[in-house]
Amino acid sequence: MGSGIWSTDVYAAAASYRAASGASAFAYSDSGARTVHRDLDPHGVTARESRNSGEHPDTLAVAVLFDVTGSMRGVPRTLQSRLPDLLGLLLRKDYATDPQILFGSIGDATCDRAPLQIGQFESDNRMDDDLGKILLEGGGGGQMTESYELAMYFMARHTSLDCFEKRGRRGYLFIIGDELPYPKVKRREVRQVIGDDLRRDIPTGEIVTELTRMYDVYYILPAGAGHAGDGQVLAAWRELLGQNVLELDDLDAVCETIALTVGLGEDAIDLDEGLSDLDELGSASGEAVGKALARLERRALVVTEGLDTGGDSGVIRL
Repeated sequence: MGSGIWSTDVYAAAASYRAASGASAFAYSDSGARTVHRDLDPHGVTARESRNSGEHPDTLAVAVLFDVTGSMRGVPRTLQSRLPDLLGLLLRKDYATDPQILFGSIGDATCDRAPLQIGQFESDNRMDDDLGKILLEGGGGGQMTESYELAMYFMARHTSLDCFEKRGRRGYLFIIGDELPYPKVKRREVRQVIGDDLRRDIPTGEIVTELTRMYDVYYILPAGAGHAGDGQVLAAWRELLGQNVLELDDLDAVCETIALTVGLGEDAIDLDEGLSDLDELGSASGEAVGKALARLERRALVVTEGLDTGGDSGVIRL
């Protein structure tokens, strides 16, 4: 996996064909499927890999996981429709040289048939194919918790990234949701969903510490979600991730927010430059993105000003 090059023309041709034929971008889910697609099933997976190659010698892993329980069902359809915006910014604007993107989804392991779905790290239009295989179950347990911690466990222990292992550069993980994680990774659920045998449950804070060794982790809470703006949700995630919790006023701005966050983290742009890029592309999301990312920009400036670089470039990873 991870070979090939993203083509907006290929994406547009596929979208035109679907529109003409009445086919769905999420054909698997909309066909009435009730189980995880075999290509996205995490059970028994040793690792999802982001690897360098002659075609992509300087890979950067970017993972995007989103809640597909009831109140969040519009998120994957929005992501799929805005893929050209995400890839266009990352590639044409040189935010990242060789991005490899993984898509996956999160449900509730206490009651859902598809509590975790994980695609591959891809460089080309197969990432669109992975999105189309996601089961939009729309379940959830009816409380304000979903199995985010189970997804974070998988990403911490079942992914392998050349950017981290060979260059010491963390990848990026974006979690898009509107609820709380459970307080611990339950060994029973890990065995059932992923296939690992753990000796004990793992506190969620502990798995976050393990995960953030390899990834810069962000939680995005978009407008329109059932618990948008909820203080309890925001406080819990900020306790886990600090400033990397982004409130987004516009669901349509998710892809642009992800792209600019990567650009900022890679020191390819500052926020004003990123917002200018959005204007150039004709995006109407600049105001929402700027508001969401202003705190990250301020934090980067504070850290840079207080850093003795010793003559180094002073690149700051958010």
